[in-house]
Amino acid sequence: MLATLADAPLRDPNLVYEPKYDGIRALVSVAPRARAVEVTISSRLGNDKTAQFPELVAALHAWGRRRKTAALLDGEIVALDGDGVPVGFEKLQERIHLTSARDVARLAAAKPVALVAFDLLRDGDADLCGLTLTERRRRLEAALAGLPGDTIRLARQEPGDGTALMAEARARGWEGIIAKDARSIYRPGRRTRDWRKLKLVKEEDLVVGGYTEPRGARAGFGALLLGLPTAGGRLRYAGHVGGGFSDKELARVGRLLRDREIGRSPFETPPPANEKPHWVRPELIARVKFAEWTEEGVLRQPIYLGLRDDVTPSSLIESSDRAPSAGRDKPSVVGRAKPSAAGPEEQRLVAALDDLEARGGGRLELPGGMVLDLGNLGKKLWPELGLSKGDLLRYYVTISPYLLPVVRDRPLVMRRFPDGIARPAFYQHRAPDQVPRGVRAERIAPDDDVPTRFVGGDLGTLLHMAQLAVISQDPWFSRAPSPHDMDFAAIDLDPMDEAPFSRVRDVARWVHDELEALGLTGFLKTSGASGLHIYLPLRPGTPFEAGMLFCQIIASIVAGQHPESATVERAVKKRDPKTVYVDYLQNVEGKTLACAYSARASDYAGASTPLRWNELDERLDPRAFTIQTLPARVAQLGDLWAPLGAVPGDPAGRAAGIDLEAALERVRARHG
Repeated sequence: MLATLADAPLRDPNLVYEPKYDGIRALVSVAPRARAVEVTISSRLGNDKTAQFPELVAALHAWGRRRKTAALLDGEIVALDGDGVPVGFEKLQERIHLTSARDVARLAAAKPVALVAFDLLRDGDADLCGLTLTERRRRLEAALAGLPGDTIRLARQEPGDGTALMAEARARGWEGIIAKDARSIYRPGRRTRDWRKLKLVKEEDLVVGGYTEPRGARAGFGALLLGLPTAGGRLRYAGHVGGGFSDKELARVGRLLRDREIGRSPFETPPPANEKPHWVRPELIARVKFAEWTEEGVLRQPIYLGLRDDVTPSSLIESSDRAPSAGRDKPSVVGRAKPSAAGPEEQRLVAALDDLEARGGGRLELPGGMVLDLGNLGKKLWPELGLSKGDLLRYYVTISPYLLPVVRDRPLVMRRFPDGIARPAFYQHRAPDQVPRGVRAERIAPDDDVPTRFVGGDLGTLLHMAQLAVISQDPWFSRAPSPHDMDFAAIDLDPMDEAPFSRVRDVARWVHDELEALGLTGFLKTSGASGLHIYLPLRPGTPFEAGMLFCQIIASIVAGQHPESATVERAVKKRDPKTVYVDYLQNVEGKTLACAYSARASDYAGASTPLRWNELDERLDPRAFTIQTLPARVAQLGDLWAPLGAVPGDPAGRAAGIDLEAALERVRARHG
């Protein structure tokens, strides 16, 4: 029984929610005999996997000896990390193609797996497929009760409420979760909405139709040319992938490609290729992860995960996860082109950055003729996520129409991560003595002790800073022409170590309630890390002392009303570790906060994301907003920060600045 990629509510009393395990789907037959237990492990296509996973066979033998009757389990074979936690499909790659018993035994010890069982289809002579999922689950739990070890595991299941599981999936980088109707029967061979996949990670299985010759010292091949089968028997080009291969995998896949080489292209139209293409019989299936589908139906930033042997090209046509879109075959939901935050020029630059990263660096020509030298684009700034400097540059190009107005004319402070977020960073105020032509660096005021600072507002400066491994954009609260006058103030909600995010949400609501009672508008955004920021637009000419005093008053009111949750205590050691620090001290000339749309050096590659106040509920998960997800959100919702971020006088509907004198009068009237 197969799941459909479709939406489902995260709260429904008729649904149960399970993690979406990323491995090999398996049917497992365990049949006790007079003298032995017969174990068979089969993939979706009926391929025998028994010999490839001897540790599973051993555990199933031990389980079968405890039983008097046969059983048929449905589950997923998953790879495990050093802590025994299931990890992605690519970690199974070295095991699923082995044929030598010696190699199988060696890797079984080095790269362990587990079987996660989520259904029981036969119990002795009884066919359970006609029973409800609830009843099948009850019998599965009874059958596996007391099983020693964890090589055979019971799938985790949450009845009625999947919000916490989905939040965990986002936080841990899972592929997604599965929502199953607890009342449903098991329908073998059917893809049905009784089981629905709620996917987070974009992954796709695609047919290999060719490959390109390698460049330089690379062995084997350059890139795989990938496609989706069409009803006419040809392939629609879907992109090429050259990243994610080890030397060993390049050699293995290279042999498979050469064995299948043909003289005629299997694609409907010739795919673009930087090097000479070779064509192969469309038999191999590659799984890739990727950033998004372009409007042309081509993968962006694909990374090779492995070859599948449990999927056929025809199944990619038949799967109801795929549907024609705009008159051509294109994957739906996972693969359908999503709204893009980038215009044609930004898309051109993103494509150019893709090419530069593949080549290791080079010159990028920007609109207006400015040229930047970019290098080391493959450097992993987020090593755990595999995200590179190239990913940061592409994000900033894509989001630049929204971010550049936020930092326009604002001096910027750099925090540089030359070796990625896992290694030490350092702050730098002074711009380098030599900057590319067109990058804005200048002295801000005669009394400024820093000779030149970067000043935001143009794409060249933004990308040059990213080239210097500056991840976040940290602007002043004032602009270069009037550095001593702030035009917004901010309240930074910073949770202490033991404060859950639900407490940050509560404090943000209380700040909003206080502002609303005073007739004032506040703008809400995620910090891109663990907190929230609330910004207040101010009238031109507002001195920093006035802005900070007002934020101090609001912060003190909220902390005084909710001392169990909020604090304004400046000494970290004196704060309750379960509270949220309501920080008003950022409102000092020359201090900074990461701005709206800025990337952050958080472990999940967060991006500081403007929010609507009605999003401040229990479903809000700050880890859902990243450099990979924010562009699609902005394309869908528009620029929520524009009313605050516009330069005074711009025709952008700038929010009216707060008259602090009048606001303080209302505070006195309200609180005495």
